[in-house]
Amino acid sequence: MVIDGRSSIHPIHSSTEGLEGSVELEIDADGHVVPSPAIAGSVSFPADRLSSGNRLEDRELQRRIDTRRYPRIEGALSSIERSGDGSYRVSGEIRFRGVVRNKTDEMKIERLNADTVHLSGSSTFDIRDYGMEPPRILAFRVEPEVRVSVDITAVRED
Repeated sequence: MVIDGRSSIHPIHSSTEGLEGSVELEIDADGHVVPSPAIAGSVSFPADRLSSGNRLEDRELQRRIDTRRYPRIEGALSSIERSGDGSYRVSGEIRFRGVVRNKTDEMKIERLNADTVHLSGSSTFDIRDYGMEPPRILAFRVEPEVRVSVDITAVRED
């Protein structure tokens, strides 16, 4: 997962690996997701694993997220609708800093083989919607909107 933001001085780029979760969906013979009430999924990761490579920025981000109080960032899938060849409108809930918001956006979903599915997409979030104010220090200020991108490979468990 990658998070990109902007500040008045430079771009901000954080990332993390180790997303944990599951997805339950049916894929037809043509490789398309079959919309059904049985679709379910969730993803989460430890908030303190976000890293920009800059220790000062990482420390400030973890302080603002309050990772001791809110140690995980979580998402729960609620629906998928086909919108194009390999593209889907995906809806679900995002839990960040104890606040839950619904979100819908586009995602690519493709079957790589009988046991593997690749999911990728991005969405823009305003961190103020989750009770987090962007930092402002003299001339340095961080924009409240961030772009979150995910690149997930899901493998069937036996």
